[in-house]
Amino acid sequence: MINYEKRKKIMGRSISLGHCICNPKDPCPCPLFKQKNVCLCAGERESDAAEDVPLTQFVENAGCASKIGQDDLKKALAGLPRPTDPNVLVSADTCDDAGIYKLNDHQALVQTVDVFTPVVDDAYLFGRIAAANSVSDVYAMGGRPLTALSIVAFPIDRVSHRVLNKMMQGGIDALTEAGTVLLGGHSLKDKEIKFGFAVTGLVDPSRLITNDKARPGDALVLTKPLGTGVISFAAQIGKASPAWIESIGRSMAELNRAAAEVMIEFGVPCATDVTGFGLMGHLSEIAAQSGVSVEIEPARIPLFDGVRELLSQGVISGANEKNRDFSSARVDRAPSVPDDLEPVLYDPQTSGGLLMCIDPARADALLARLRERGVASAAVIGRVLERSAAPRIRLV
Repeated sequence: MINYEKRKKIMGRSISLGHCICNPKDPCPCPLFKQKNVCLCAGERESDAAEDVPLTQFVENAGCASKIGQDDLKKALAGLPRPTDPNVLVSADTCDDAGIYKLNDHQALVQTVDVFTPVVDDAYLFGRIAAANSVSDVYAMGGRPLTALSIVAFPIDRVSHRVLNKMMQGGIDALTEAGTVLLGGHSLKDKEIKFGFAVTGLVDPSRLITNDKARPGDALVLTKPLGTGVISFAAQIGKASPAWIESIGRSMAELNRAAAEVMIEFGVPCATDVTGFGLMGHLSEIAAQSGVSVEIEPARIPLFDGVRELLSQGVISGANEKNRDFSSARVDRAPSVPDDLEPVLYDPQTSGGLLMCIDPARADALLARLRERGVASAAVIGRVLERSAAPRIRLV
């Protein structure tokens, strides 16, 4: 029911200022008022606010493709003060998946935050994916996620609150599956939907898994297929089949919990999760921090159905190009690597798998155990080579 007195008072103020007070970019009366007789500044909402809206129509770059590229990020962070507290075991200095703060000889905090735009249209599924992606960084460090805080940006004046409710429910369900409690959060009104979580976990400092412990000879094991970025971009431009979209949705919503538990069981010392910077971006950090060169066999990398077909059609997002600009300087590609396969190595992944470095003598046993736990796509995709002051990634 419209409160005409409130509307008259607020619109009178806007008209006298020459600007809509809830959006100074608009005049008053604004286009929405002229079209639908709704004044958002007076707290009115559209009675037909969208509920079955495809979420990706509200974003420019879907999922982890919306993140700032590695090169720009490193430039922006250059020269900032670094922590000097001796209890800080892992900081941003090593570009690892999460920060680690030592509490005592047996416990350390694992802390991370991850927020991105919708990568699927279904609100509930997007919530699950956002949560799975956020806790993944804790798993990658060998930790156990305990608590979370949500961060959401949402066009609440244009889209029904029920859509936000579904997003939150999806996130809570995934967090519950991870044994993680949502304590609260923070919200912003925004034209572009964004969602994610700040997650805190615990890890034993003596069993910490970091990205700087790769050893010559280690096998490289990847636990999920690549290609979420390719298919998400294809979906935005109407070139992805429903089956392909459904396939990446299932994978992105799947926790890395089982893979992480197997990783801890086998004493893996070095790992990362593969997300927005693509396989090459995250692998290049392992190489740089560990001081090693590595070799990858692209033909052995598991891919989602449809990825190679889309790549052959030139379906490559701008985020892919940003990742390539940063990582390709360290990459040596053999002529035998197909042209249509190389781009997926730079593809930004959303809620991707874990990338582990393990003694090659134990790699087969690790794969068998992963498959027992339901991690069906896990594969050895390469190996760590020699120590190097100028690490390289060789594609063979």
